[in-house]
Amino acid sequence: MTEQPRHSAFTPLTLDDTDRRVINALQSGFPICPRPFAQAAPTLNLTETKLIARLARLRQAGVLTRFGPLFQIEATGGAYCLAAMAVPDAQWETAVQAVNRHEEVAHNYRRDHALNMWFVLAADSIAGIQSCLRAIEQETGLPVLAFPKEREYFLHLKLEL
Repeated sequence: MTEQPRHSAFTPLTLDDTDRRVINALQSGFPICPRPFAQAAPTLNLTETKLIARLARLRQAGVLTRFGPLFQIEATGGAYCLAAMAVPDAQWETAVQAVNRHEEVAHNYRRDHALNMWFVLAADSIAGIQSCLRAIEQETGLPVLAFPKEREYFLHLKLEL
């Protein structure tokens, strides 16, 4: 996974009423079936092809940073972990490359803070998380602080446009 550009790097996109309907509707659920876009499209007055193209355009423009499911990895025996590092500016690019080489890295963000690199790891086990953290430390020569999930908070966040 590559570092997402800051929003200022995106070309602003003017959303039309259909974009807003698509974003609002698909935040609350998506069909689980062989052709989910074909099933969702008619309720949005679109064809399957046009819905897919519209979502691709919204992703490419940076309006949507991801389009996919959220699930409880622990229910499948896996684990999540938030991690942070203090990366000197001179090492930033090499550290980003080292971290992002790992398939366990789900997100990687730069922050204006002493701990300026934050990323999420997802693995098939806690041991997989620990192994990845050790590998990142060895590859970067920098300590990684791990913040495993202690408690789950369920929020229904829907951002109406």
